[in-house]
Amino acid sequence: MISSPGRLLPAAYRPLFAVRPFRRLMPVFALSDLGDGMSTVAVAWLALSLAPPGGQGALVGISVAAYALPGVLGALLLGRWLRRLPARRLLVADAALRALLLGAIPVADVAGVLGPTGYVVLLGASSLLHAWGKAGKYALFAPLLDDGLRLAANSALSTSLSSAIVLGPALAGLLAGAVPPAWIIGLDAVTFAVLAVQASRVAVPVAETGPTGSTGARQGLGVLRRHPELLGLLVLTWLFNLAYGPVEVALPLFVVHSLNDGAGLLGAYWVAFGVGSVVGALGAGAAGRLPLWPTMIAIVAGHGVSLLPFALSDTAVPSLIGFAAAGLIYGPYSALSLALLQKRAPSGSLTEVLALRSAVLVTASPLGAVLGGLLLHRVDAPALLSGCGLAMILTAVLAAAFLAMRGKSAGPTSHSGGSGRVVVVRLRKG
Repeated sequence: MISSPGRLLPAAYRPLFAVRPFRRLMPVFALSDLGDGMSTVAVAWLALSLAPPGGQGALVGISVAAYALPGVLGALLLGRWLRRLPARRLLVADAALRALLLGAIPVADVAGVLGPTGYVVLLGASSLLHAWGKAGKYALFAPLLDDGLRLAANSALSTSLSSAIVLGPALAGLLAGAVPPAWIIGLDAVTFAVLAVQASRVAVPVAETGPTGSTGARQGLGVLRRHPELLGLLVLTWLFNLAYGPVEVALPLFVVHSLNDGAGLLGAYWVAFGVGSVVGALGAGAAGRLPLWPTMIAIVAGHGVSLLPFALSDTAVPSLIGFAAAGLIYGPYSALSLALLQKRAPSGSLTEVLALRSAVLVTASPLGAVLGGLLLHRVDAPALLSGCGLAMILTAVLAAAFLAMRGKSAGPTSHSGGSGRVVVVRLRKG
């Protein structure tokens, strides 16, 4: 019964479902991704209802950041005890913690004891192990798959995340009219409980090891120092995500205050973005035929231009179209950046580089969310959303200027374009 989905996939992806652990875990990974997609709407929406007068922007920003940022602290502070644990145990521990603490949110809400402080504490504590859980998720299959299947597995996991961006907010928007947002977060907790149970039952090779902790981080840093193109890509992506962070805070307030609408329209915005992102991801192969660095910079600039229609707040139509275009333009970005890392990083250091990349990038969007919450005390949501677009355009201009200053010494501009072509095709073909 479980193997039937494999026959619906392109032929190159079917061997993944011949690997029993992947076949058993991929459906629950997709389920937990869907739960997180629903929480994209529910976390911000519940923060709006809990915030004191005049404090909506700040609480939304802090709540969005709390759902992700403490994972960085967990990665830094708990490495001494967790770095030698097997990948499966890290995955189970993270899923169980999130299930327990996210599940406490609807319970506290029904009991009438959920306030802004308790809400933020529960969100933050639930994400404390999430960096380790994500590392365990990607490290779990390393000893089971060869290089080609690892690329296919990465692509399958990324597709699950993109699909959740489409389906999760839409489902949350529908449920918001029938149940309180706290219960939508409770459904997210259930998906993590299912993941914890299923992951604890999956047999994996005895030789598996978890992330390598500080030694792995130093090795990843060493690889980045030896490959300036990878370091430059990490900086560009971090700034891109930082500029995007305030969007998650300002969008709910834009819907409520500027458009006088509700959670259904907020879900529609995320669906539009997600559909665009999935369609754009399908074009990653075509994008990979272009010079890599100009393409990456153009994506950042194009995404910024697509946010400018939020300055027109009389109707939802221009910004909905713009947000869909933003998703479409962004779609190839993750595949292209991951492909470059997988191609250029030494094979023996790929896990460390990917883990370091995740640990660095996970800080950007939450920091941007906190910054956005603070800025909403001074500017309105339309101005902040369009300002995020301008920040992305400025980031792209600075990146282009830096490449131009390097001139012929900027070898990655031409050389990496070719490597991007090869690897993106492999991602699509498995």
